Amino acid sequence: MMTANPQTPRALLLLNPSARNGAGMAEAAAQALQRTGIETETLVPEGGTPCAEAILGRLRGREGAFDRIVLGGGDGTLNAAIPALRTAGLPFGILPLGTANDLARSLGIPADLEGAVAIIATAAPRPLDLGEVNGHCYFNVASVGFSAELAAELTASAKRRFGRLGYAVAALGLLRRARPFTATLTHDGKTRRIRTIQVSVGNGRHYGGGMTVAEDARPDDGQLDVYSLEVAEWWRLLALLPWLRRGTQGRWQEVRAFRTPGPVALHTRRRRPVNTDGELTAETPAVFRLHPAALRVFAPPA
Repeated sequence: MMTANPQTPRALLLLNPSARNGAGMAEAAAQALQRTGIETETLVPEGGTPCAEAILGRLRGREGAFDRIVLGGGDGTLNAAIPALRTAGLPFGILPLGTANDLARSLGIPADLEGAVAIIATAAPRPLDLGEVNGHCYFNVASVGFSAELAAELTASAKRRFGRLGYAVAALGLLRRARPFTATLTHDGKTRRIRTIQVSVGNGRHYGGGMTVAEDARPDDGQLDVYSLEVAEWWRLLALLPWLRRGTQGRWQEVRAFRTPGPVALHTRRRRPVNTDGELTAETPAVFRLHPAALRVFAPPA
């Protein structure tokens, strides 16, 4: 248990044991934080307890015990913790211990433990936007179509075993089965009928272990970056891949891309799953919204 010195930074450190690099990192992470002068109390959820529930349970009845929350895990861990972060109102830090660590990359947080800890110890917390689809919040991107189908096929064990390579292996297996679907897209007072393979609505910059929503997107710019891959043949996605990695896909004639403060509505003929930060959490019809400066995160200056 921590001592109650009000002048000393005090962190609640949550480690997700299911994250790719989370197992066995609790002691190393706590020691790294403590070496910077941050008193640390470690929380490792057990028995499948959701991250948000575990955090709020530890905070209950202990107002003022911590001045920050540190999350050790991947994008799934960060997404699962959003309800607790919003309720607690504390700034949070990131130890990128997952497979893709897309939010950490978008924020410029180092991938190594010592570098990430140094940011938590020295950086000032900066505002961070949240995306939302049908009541479920996300940091990076929400997608309908190919990306959601990929999330359904990419198992947790494959991500732990193959890392980012797992995304590529699963994508290649799915690519030849990809088919366009019909949808109605509404934003900024305009409604369009589209044929698309994927619609992505981004809050952050990176997603999917190497893809980029838009080359100049930021998770604190108060805007949603949207693109729709309106290609007729699956093999055109192979040609698009380098552009998707750089975030320049909007320059293609077959890609609809725009920026908006929201909301954005997407209706499909049949219900389709929505992928948020790598997890299937909603279905169409979907309404995407933005919550500007909803959280504070320890990160390098924008």
